[in-house]
Amino acid sequence: MSTEHKQSVPLTGLAGLKQNWSTDLLSGFLVSLIALPLSLGIASASNFPPIMGVLTAIVGGLIVAFFAGSEPTIKGPAAGLIVIVAGAVEELGRGNLELGWHLALGVIVVAGLVQVLFGVLKVAKLADFFPLSAVHGMLAAIGIIIMSKQIHLAVGAHPSDLKGKEPLELIAMVPESLANMEWHVAVIGLVSLVILFSWPSIKNKAIKQIPPALVVLVVAVALGLYFHLSDTKVYGDIKPLVNPGEFKLNVNVDFGAWTGDLMPIALKYLAMFALIGSLESLLTGKAIDLLDPYKRKSNLSKDLTAVGIGNMTAAALGGLPMISEVARSSANLTNGGKTRWANFFHGAFLLIFVVALVPLIKLVPVAALAAILIAVGFRLANPKEFRHMYHIGPEQLIVFVITIIATLATDLLIGIAVGIATEFIIQLVLGLPIKYLFKPDQTLVSEGNHHTLTINGAAVFTNYLSIKKQLDTIPQQAGQHVVVDLHNAHYVDHTVMENLHNYERDFQVAGGEFHIINLDEHKPMSAHPLAARRKPKATMQPQQV
Repeated sequence: MSTEHKQSVPLTGLAGLKQNWSTDLLSGFLVSLIALPLSLGIASASNFPPIMGVLTAIVGGLIVAFFAGSEPTIKGPAAGLIVIVAGAVEELGRGNLELGWHLALGVIVVAGLVQVLFGVLKVAKLADFFPLSAVHGMLAAIGIIIMSKQIHLAVGAHPSDLKGKEPLELIAMVPESLANMEWHVAVIGLVSLVILFSWPSIKNKAIKQIPPALVVLVVAVALGLYFHLSDTKVYGDIKPLVNPGEFKLNVNVDFGAWTGDLMPIALKYLAMFALIGSLESLLTGKAIDLLDPYKRKSNLSKDLTAVGIGNMTAAALGGLPMISEVARSSANLTNGGKTRWANFFHGAFLLIFVVALVPLIKLVPVAALAAILIAVGFRLANPKEFRHMYHIGPEQLIVFVITIIATLATDLLIGIAVGIATEFIIQLVLGLPIKYLFKPDQTLVSEGNHHTLTINGAAVFTNYLSIKKQLDTIPQQAGQHVVVDLHNAHYVDHTVMENLHNYERDFQVAGGEFHIINLDEHKPMSAHPLAARRKPKATMQPQQV
């Protein structure tokens, strides 16, 4: 890394506040405008009081910002956890959503403690074990599940008709809801969707800077007033307006799920909150590191500990679980946010909003929040994701699609497990030697600043942690020269190819060199530069065949 680049990296702490307060303040304000409708919608879809989604974002900004291991990430409730939270509330409450909310909080507090332990024990590296196609498949399935419920609310379906329904059932009910829509509500939902999906096409830069979700809120509130959505005589059963709940800092947590016959359910959701929430946060941290113009590298273990602290705090007060959220974090960088103070300011502005704007929030149509979540779900399950997976390789598309189907038919934990098992099977069919499944045959030779890592047999997601352990012993700094020799690796999967590519980027940013060599004889699974590769047996040395 050059001296000029080092000098350009923003200061941290109070010095960073003094240096960058104006840009961080502006970015924090703009991100808060994005976070407000999203937090309300995510909480509502999660069977939580909507205002509690904003509480989580406030805690994520005002408290977690000081513990985080990443400067530009924004902490708050995530659409990716809607399915888990809503399921926990329904199953623990057994139909009583108020009771289920309190009991789910007790599970989230314990999950937060587990995340703190994950961070302290530095298990963040375990995120590299999950094959990328299975992770993307899980996220796409979450997007489909979100849309499967929200489309009904966007057209005015009765909420009671949707309770307890599985995703595939909700999808099958779509024609019925469309045939029996409440047209006033449906107009608001349709207009909101048009705004959200057409906004990226706007050419005017000034207008494009306005968060489309904020525009949806303004337009939807105006339409709601015009259609008199507050008239309970006309719309009472549908409940077309948001009931945000009260913003009070009370202790709402109930640990009753940890006794009696609810304990197995609590343990299931503890695993989901701790594993899926942690995985999403870690993936966001990695993604934002790639977008950061200053090429700062997050301390993912420290960040996971911070998220755990935030979850314990937010859940004790009644809030949703939080993660490092990718859309708001990338918006922070786009808006010029430089340090963690942008996250702090985003939380401060949200606190001002909930104190001052609750009467206005009560005028927000449910259809508008449903439309916002449909747009979020569509981004997760965008058809482009299917094309992207096929472009990487047909075998990646198979894992991706099977993970989606398994998740829709069962739950997130089983879905991701099926995706991992599918990746195993495909790799074995393609000739992966079983003896290298979890432990590669590798040798690292270092001579001064020159390091050569030779990997024989296979380099795949299941043995990547061993490869990563070797690479992490090499300091990422100027003058270091690293070579990864894959000549006798029979199979190199996409997950390893992408991770090695990230190492190459990190070493180059630090001023070093990183080269992957001897892949010329390997046959790629597609034309994608990071596609999986396998070497024909005829070209292998006898001891590796």
